[in-house]
Amino acid sequence: MLNRRPRRQMNQMNVVPYIDVMLVLLVIFMVTTPLFTPGVIDVPSVSNARAVETQPLELQLLSDGQVKLVDESRVQPFESIEAALPRVAELAASGRPVAVSASGEAKYQDVVKVADELYEAGVKRVALTVKQDSTAR
Repeated sequence: MLNRRPRRQMNQMNVVPYIDVMLVLLVIFMVTTPLFTPGVIDVPSVSNARAVETQPLELQLLSDGQVKLVDESRVQPFESIEAALPRVAELAASGRPVAVSASGEAKYQDVVKVADELYEAGVKRVALTVKQDSTAR
């Protein structure tokens, strides 16, 4: 009589079929990827941009709520944006853009409020100015 030991159940997973499937998918992607042409986006270059015809008005929002209007070399201080709106609307009526500058301590809500009030006063061209950080990547 033969002394046979019963087979033990295997408690490991056979990963060979999964590796085969992965390699087949890898080959499929390697073959089909060069067949796709990348999309081409026609982005305008800087050299084709129009030069700014007029110097924009600069509306400086300080952290204490005061506003300064800088028109070329003249600086006009105002106690609030409400006091500055008539003068800004008058100067911007000819189509001059208004650039809103804010100190770093100013609240974002105040900057948005200034831009919104400029739109309500009829100023059509409003922009926000930023200072480029030389340490940024």
